[in-house]
Amino acid sequence: MSSLTIRPFRSGDEPSLAKICCETGNNGKDGTGLLSDDRLWGDIWVLPYVKRDPQLAWVVEDLDGQVIGYTVGTDDSDAFNQWYKESWWPAESKKYERPPTSSGGPSREQTFFKIADETGSTPLNSSLREYPAHLHIDLLPPAQGKGLGRKMIRTLLQAMQDRGIKGVHLGASAENHSACAFYQKIGFGEVPTQDKGSRIFVWDLTKPLQ
Repeated sequence: MSSLTIRPFRSGDEPSLAKICCETGNNGKDGTGLLSDDRLWGDIWVLPYVKRDPQLAWVVEDLDGQVIGYTVGTDDSDAFNQWYKESWWPAESKKYERPPTSSGGPSREQTFFKIADETGSTPLNSSLREYPAHLHIDLLPPAQGKGLGRKMIRTLLQAMQDRGIKGVHLGASAENHSACAFYQKIGFGEVPTQDKGSRIFVWDLTKPLQ
C-alpha cells in the first residue's frame, strides 16, 4: 500500500501549496531565495486558483499528513484571468515592493510582476479556443516517479469533463525538460507558440479519458 494519498484540497492547505510552488518553481527545482520575497511564487501561480475554485484542486499527502504536491485549475481561463486582474492581483500586489529596473534586461522577478500585471489584459489566444480550461501541477521529489502526477491530472481532467469543458491547456518552461516529457508521456498534445521559452500542451476533453 502506498504511503502517499491523493485527496481534495481543503481550507488550511494554502501555506503548503505556496511552499511547494516556491520549492519547485525554478524549472522543477527549488526557487527559495531567488526572489526578494518567496511568497510571490504562491500569490501568482497557485493561491488564486484555490481561492476562486477550490473544487478543482487536489493534493498529495504523506503518512504524516504533510502536503507534498498539488494540482489546481480553472475551467474558464478568460473568466479566471479577468477575476485575477480585477479582484485578486490588485490586493495581493500591495504586499510587495516592485523590483528596480535593471539595465541588463528584466530579472525573473520583474518578469513575474509583468505577467501578473498583464493577466486578463488580452483574451485567450485563438489557438487555445478549443482548450479554454487550464491547470498547474507541482510535486516535491518524494511524490515524484510514483504515478501520482498522472493520477492527479486524470482526476482533475475528469472533474473538468464532468462540467462539460471541451478542452484544457497548460504551459511549461521549455527548459523544464522532465515536465515536458511527462506531459507528452501521459497523453497531452502540443500546439505551437511564438514564445520560444515556453511550450503549450493541450488535452481534448470531448473524447473519453483513457
